[in-house]
Order: sequence, then C-alpha cells, then structure tokens
Amino acid sequence: MLDKIKKNKIDKKKYKKALDFTYKIHFKQNRKGTGIPYFTHLVSVSNNIIEDGGTTDEAIGGLLHDAVEDQGGLRVLKEIKKQFGSKVARIVDECSDTAVVPKPPWQERKKKYISDIKKKGQSSMFVSLCDKLHNGTCIVNDYKRVGKKIWNRFTASPKQVAWYYESLYKEFSKHLKGHKVLKDNYLRVVKEIKRAASK
Repeated sequence: MLDKIKKNKIDKKKYKKALDFTYKIHFKQNRKGTGIPYFTHLVSVSNNIIEDGGTTDEAIGGLLHDAVEDQGGLRVLKEIKKQFGSKVARIVDECSDTAVVPKPPWQERKKKYISDIKKKGQSSMFVSLCDKLHNGTCIVNDYKRVGKKIWNRFTASPKQVAWYYESLYKEFSKHLKGHKVLKDNYLRVVKEIKRAASK
C-alpha cells in the first residue's frame, strides 16, 4: 500500500482548480446543526482518498461528490464535466443520491442508493466509502460531545441512520475491491453508531 501511495502522483494544478471550484460553490453551506463550513467535510473526504492511494480524478471526485445533490443538480454536473472531465463527472453523478429538487423522502433516497451501489464504478464506491467514513466518524465524535442531541440533525431516526451506515458497509464489503484499512475503520464506526443509536 505504501508503495502505491509513493507512486501515486496527484496533479496539483488540476487539484487546486477543483479546490477553488469546490470552495466557491459550497461557500455559504455549513454542516448540519453546526457552524462548521461544509467545505471542510469535502476536503476531509478527499484527504482520505489521497492517503489511501487515490488518483487525481478520485480526489477531485471526493471534493465535488455533493455538488450535484446540494448545489444545483444537473446544471452543476455539466459544468463539472466541462472543467474536470468525464471520469470526475461520473464519480460525482454516482455518488449523488438525487439530482431532483426538492429531494425525495430520506428513506426512499437511501434505499435506492444502497441498492444501486453494485452498479457503480470502483472509483465511485471508493469515494462513497471515504465520504461515509468521514460522516460516520463525525456522528460518533459528536455523539460523544453532545449525546442524544446529535439525532436532532437528522430527518431520520437513530435506528434508521444506523441501518443506513450498516447497509452500506455490507455493500462495500461485497462490491468494492481492496481498501481494507478504510473498510475496517468504517466497520468500527458502524458498530459505534449502532451502539449510540440503541441508547
């Protein structure tokens, strides 16, 4: 794995362009129930990707994975394809649980996302795993900080949130090749979310 990371070269110029684009479109957005800029989540996801040997396109896909869902739908996807290419656009498209505004109900979206995992490309699954790992880690850490108040941030119940994260783990285990360290870390997070949700 370390050899793969050493050989992996990130195109810094292209990545900086994507960083600027991401910052611009997510500038006004904060993480649910906090004053934390949403941009920091996107950088954290992208960092997970780079540290696990991801390519430039995968790292940029990590930065932009929520752009379609949260910042303009298919219009933004078209712009991403134009600026960063079809590989990045495919990752972003496959990581979006909807391009519809307003969004369909939570349960409906999540069931479809879970059932569609096996149809996604390996790069998209990898980016999705890094996204869910960061989100899940934040849930666990914030639960330790604020307790049950954490669940007020969600339109779903604690048990539904735990179901979603665990269901995704099962799909990643079956369909995503490699990335053992990330999968193991994610499984630990899933177990902690389940424990928190059952209290």
